[in-house]
Amino acid sequence: MNLNLKIWRQKNSNDKGGMQSYQISDVSPDMSFLEMLDVLNQQLNDKGEEPIAFDHDCREGICGMCSLQINGEPHGPDRGVTTCQLHMRKFNDGDTIYIEPFRAKAFPVIKDLVVDRSAFDRIQHAGGFVSVNTSGNTQDANAIPIPKDDADKAFDAATCIGCGACVASCKNASAMLYVSAKVSQFALLPQGKVEAKDRVLNMVKAMDDEGFGNCTNTGACEVECPKGISLENIARMNREYLSASLKK
Repeated sequence: MNLNLKIWRQKNSNDKGGMQSYQISDVSPDMSFLEMLDVLNQQLNDKGEEPIAFDHDCREGICGMCSLQINGEPHGPDRGVTTCQLHMRKFNDGDTIYIEPFRAKAFPVIKDLVVDRSAFDRIQHAGGFVSVNTSGNTQDANAIPIPKDDADKAFDAATCIGCGACVASCKNASAMLYVSAKVSQFALLPQGKVEAKDRVLNMVKAMDDEGFGNCTNTGACEVECPKGISLENIARMNREYLSASLKK
């Protein structure tokens, strides 16, 4: 396939940035999207031009690093996949493809297609964990009975990889789906009950402090999430937040 690529280039967070056009030919439909960018960068290197900066790590749909806005959609036109799992057979010969970084105030651009998503880390540090008694009298987690339905819902919430597609797809750049998944994975388990009140209050406060917008239940986040995190988690987080607020 021969493709016309329109790619966002930005030297640093203070640079204005803009779209630049690149032509690439002989793209195999079996290539992943990131492999196509690798080929383009090799061509740029060969010509002595600066390669395009983009995030990647595992390339197996696990780490969430490869977040790109492709033709206006987080992770591109496929569903239930990350950018590294997107294959070029989803495009046609002669297509023009627009490639941009995720757009959100809380995700400042570092360079080109790379954004700073450390806001998610700070939200997680605010309460997305379970404190464990390491005095030697700890109880084996497997000895605590948990209803299967609760365990399944907790596991479903825990599949969130923190890629930020929910933020990028939301008209308000809301992080509610991400935060609710991190709250839910503990709220459903007995190990997470001890700190439940402080957890939800602290994580929601951290989310607001980072500058993410509010949820208006559009549902785009659930559609674009590569792991299919459900909006039910937002409802659960709202209940947890209301309950914690009343008990303060």
